[in-house]
Amino acid sequence: MDSTELTTPKNVSKKKGKTKKTKRKAKPDEAPVEKMDRVEGEVKDEKPVSEACFPPTFSMSDIKNKQRRHAMFLKLKEQKRKQKLELKKKRKKERKALGDKAPPKEVPKTIENQRIYDETTVNPEDEEVAFDEGTDEFAAYFNRLTNPKVLITTSDRPRGRTVRFCEQLATVIPHAHVYYRRGLALKRIIPQCISRDFTYLMVINEDRKVPNGLVLCHLPDGPTAHFKVSNVRLRKEMKRRGKDPTEHVPEVILNNFTTRLGHSIGRLFAALFPHDPQFVGRQVATFHNQRDFIFFRFHRYIFKNEKKVGIQELGPRFTLKLRSLQKGTFDSKFGEYEWVHKRHEMDSSRRKFHL
Repeated sequence: MDSTELTTPKNVSKKKGKTKKTKRKAKPDEAPVEKMDRVEGEVKDEKPVSEACFPPTFSMSDIKNKQRRHAMFLKLKEQKRKQKLELKKKRKKERKALGDKAPPKEVPKTIENQRIYDETTVNPEDEEVAFDEGTDEFAAYFNRLTNPKVLITTSDRPRGRTVRFCEQLATVIPHAHVYYRRGLALKRIIPQCISRDFTYLMVINEDRKVPNGLVLCHLPDGPTAHFKVSNVRLRKEMKRRGKDPTEHVPEVILNNFTTRLGHSIGRLFAALFPHDPQFVGRQVATFHNQRDFIFFRFHRYIFKNEKKVGIQELGPRFTLKLRSLQKGTFDSKFGEYEWVHKRHEMDSSRRKFHL
């Protein structure tokens, strides 16, 4: 009895095991082959379609590891660059195939060409503008009745960098003289300048040993402009600069001063230089207005041959931002202001410019 009792459960367990194994073996023999074939077919079909490496809802912020996130960012950037290059080549081929029938090139959107229209934009043929030019403070200069003579000074106790900046400006502007302030107030300096036939007073202010402001006062009747100065680079700090400028009178280029305010600022800069430039010196001073920042550059032409011309920067270079325009000569207490820059009110839109 005992032997039979012991043997029967073993046989049962073996049978059960066999049935289980047969069941397991039977499953992959039936329909999974067809399923695998279908899956393989789907994979084969999907391979050429899915070329993108990243899902559409992919976000870099989901990756917590900084190194992996940076690596994925570089990979995504490279992928976008390749797509852009392929699209560019495709368009180029299409334009080449079409020839003269090709559509015109698309103009890229920039802040400049999306600029909000200003009502005070100057039309050169406007009679009112011509009348204002004939009667404003610069009319005597443009009628060749006066010759420019500039006095350059600084704030009290200037540092070495500001002094060198003034000296280099004096080499750019003809008939400019540098005088040290010696603690005198501007109200006392202005009458002395008028008595000595100066047409401009230029004051360079500094903060923490760096030039940060410029007051430009036209004499004897004004106006007076106050600028913020930034990105000052002297000649020694510039790479690939040419030799020091000569004493020849440079040409003056005024770019992109389109509004009434910009027109008056452009005339203010133009009256700093004598009327007739000396083209033998091949020197040019440029005031370029872009998004209300005025970039100053001083170059020399280099004629390589009859067709090719290069330019060589002489320095210094700096950037100006207009803060205020005041009628008459400098008067901080009772002066009447034509225009004052109010940052929170005027800079509400990036596409709104004033010059």
